[in-house]
Amino acid sequence: MQDLDNIVNGQKLFLKPEYKEVLKNKKEFEGNMGSINPAKVDEIQEWTKSWDYREKNLAREAITVNPAKACQPLGAVMAGLGFENTMPYVHGSHGCVSYFRTYFTRHFKEPTPCVSDSMSESAAVFGGLSNMKDGLRNCNALYKPDMIAVSTTCMAEVIGDDLGAFILGAKEDAEGELDNVIIPNAHTPSFVGSHITGYDNMMKSILEQVSTEKGAVDEERINIIPGFEPYLGSLKEIKNISKMFGDKIVMLGDHEEQWDTGAGEYKLYAGGTKIEDLKTSINAKATISLQKYSSIATAKTIKNKWKQTYETCNPIGLSGTDAFVMKLAELTGKEVPEELKNQRAKLVDAMQDSYPYMHGKKIAIWGDPDFLLGMVSFLVEMGAIPTHVVCHNAPRKNWEAEMRAILDKSNRTDECNIWPGKDLWALRSLLFTEPVDFMIGNVYGKELYRDTKIPLIRIGFPIFDRHHLHRYSMSGYEGAINLLTWITNGILDQLDEETKDIAETDYFFDSVR
Repeated sequence: MQDLDNIVNGQKLFLKPEYKEVLKNKKEFEGNMGSINPAKVDEIQEWTKSWDYREKNLAREAITVNPAKACQPLGAVMAGLGFENTMPYVHGSHGCVSYFRTYFTRHFKEPTPCVSDSMSESAAVFGGLSNMKDGLRNCNALYKPDMIAVSTTCMAEVIGDDLGAFILGAKEDAEGELDNVIIPNAHTPSFVGSHITGYDNMMKSILEQVSTEKGAVDEERINIIPGFEPYLGSLKEIKNISKMFGDKIVMLGDHEEQWDTGAGEYKLYAGGTKIEDLKTSINAKATISLQKYSSIATAKTIKNKWKQTYETCNPIGLSGTDAFVMKLAELTGKEVPEELKNQRAKLVDAMQDSYPYMHGKKIAIWGDPDFLLGMVSFLVEMGAIPTHVVCHNAPRKNWEAEMRAILDKSNRTDECNIWPGKDLWALRSLLFTEPVDFMIGNVYGKELYRDTKIPLIRIGFPIFDRHHLHRYSMSGYEGAINLLTWITNGILDQLDEETKDIAETDYFFDSVR
């Protein structure tokens, strides 16, 4: 039991003899009831590592095990929080919103503002109009936002709630209370797409429904849409690079400050793109999306309705950042600043230092489509071999071909495999049958590490079990140095682990790497 004079944490507490005895008795009790057969468990566990099981595992169509994606409303919440004084509002059950808030809070270690209208069983049958009417008025009265970004969950989508009509009805019943609040809305069914789809749908709706006054084109104004970006340092880095090319380059959906606040008085609404800049975004010269596949629907609005120049860049790694910088130079007509040239030179120098350790390493990596395009390009630049590239939420069109074009730049492209639509349980089979040296991915790779003993380098979203990684950039030249640092030091940590045995392997246990 706990000793008041020596309080220990749970991990150490359950190692005490009395707790071990309780666990032992529990296992014996369950085993005697026939619920556990250790020999059978071991047999099945070994079978799941075989090629026979792999074939059956990869053939799965009707079930997902250990998904490498989240649902649409999660992305919609991030999109909403990118604008000043905006409250994300989810039309659906309270439990769903609790999930979104805790998901973000565990990753960013910061509170996440978001409300719901708490649809229940009756609303699932008869519709959630009354929930919407009460919810919007309560949200406005309690939190006083300038904009309420409304999205949906499965419950509202299955019953077929009409958001536009519901919001109009709520405004009519509100007796003027909602007249000064902007309320864009997007349908974000969780049973289709993923969090990047929800981000895209919400961003499209915000731009379409708020930026409507077409005027003269501002030749100096350029919009940048960051996409679903979990690395707040990347947002800061992109803004720093943009400022070098002019003061009228505006990020649409800037959630950096919302999840990177300091100690002291808490601000419900922190930072975000100004509503005035949002309203005038339709009159910009051009828009650059940093995540092509997080902006598919948004791109159609910008190109077809706004008739605006639309570009995509993925500023991860050397070549990706080069493309972004040159696009800014082209659109603004300005020379690349010396500061950026110096940053690039430092990155190239760092890449030369670390190349011998990354070259030839077999990597398994998973994540979102745009994240993977940038990361795999960087790995190929460093001579690594992306052996398994798993994208659970891979788009049906173009993405796989784009990824193959990147992998074809590797002189060992035949060893590189793309696995669109596969989950992390499928990746487990791949790792046992075609092992790699390292994994790169989010916190859910922790279970894969425990099973396969393949070292995990944590890059991606979400990361719950390590602190402050979200504060760093993985974009731009300086972000690429961060990536290089994390990956190379992960490799060196494993090298130390493999060479630590005295008089056996420690001939390479060097103090200089």
